Amino acid sequence: MSVRKFLLPVSSPASAEAALHAGLMLTKMWSAHLQVLHVRADSREIAPLAGEGLSGAMIEEMMNATERESGSRAYGLKELFDMATEAEAVAVGDAARGRNEPSASFTTMTGREEEIIAHQARLSDLTIVPHPQSGEDVAAADALHAVLFDSGRPVLLAPVEPPASIAKRIAIAWNGTSYAASALASVMPFVRQAEEVRVLVSEDYFRRGPSGEDVVEYISHHGVAAKLLHFRPVNRVVGAGLLAAAAAYGADMLAMGAYSSSSRLRQLILGGTTRHVLENATLPVLMNR
Repeated sequence: MSVRKFLLPVSSPASAEAALHAGLMLTKMWSAHLQVLHVRADSREIAPLAGEGLSGAMIEEMMNATERESGSRAYGLKELFDMATEAEAVAVGDAARGRNEPSASFTTMTGREEEIIAHQARLSDLTIVPHPQSGEDVAAADALHAVLFDSGRPVLLAPVEPPASIAKRIAIAWNGTSYAASALASVMPFVRQAEEVRVLVSEDYFRRGPSGEDVVEYISHHGVAAKLLHFRPVNRVVGAGLLAAAAAYGADMLAMGAYSSSSRLRQLILGGTTRHVLENATLPVLMNR
């Protein structure tokens, strides 16, 4: 098992920097390909949304303004991409693709952002998404949910700040569910290359399924000696306890199942472990459903 292609959807330079740094780190780790994707809004979709009372000239000006703004944003992202790949000495373009060396490409598409990202993610080993709090990027949250709910593939939430390391000390949140099992399967290629691995369990987090001891035993069949780590909620918040345990261990990657205890809508309204981690994590978080 190996990781050969990463997808990184970006919407603004402010939120893309840390995620791009993380993506290039992973690309060099695996000698893989990083596809940086920017989806531009289709200005033709503005007309039906403009409503009544607007003249043709006003609608046309709105479409032109959208085109200008979109073009400026794409230019800024490409400039950031060029500087980052040059600084990391990562080959750009199709020439290095398929070789055993890191490479990257910048792609621009026009259309519905969530749909395009979900479709592209289906043919990527892992999609890296900027943290929504980076540059207060609402589109990053939409991209994350598009991958989680409509791609069938794992997603890595990048931290707000560029990480110093990734996947050397891995924490795996385990609660016995099928979603946790999906995340475990997705993180296994990283587990095999990690320096240390901890399986994090808590009675307050656990559902029905295999135990944490079973997970440690499973990982041992892959030649890795993981250890079990019990944690408790902090102020009755399971997500806070999970993040505190990962931080105390010194993890630089957390793997967990997403939205496993209830529906996404219910968690967004009432809160939940997934939501708490999404809002408060400072380390890269690999999620799957």
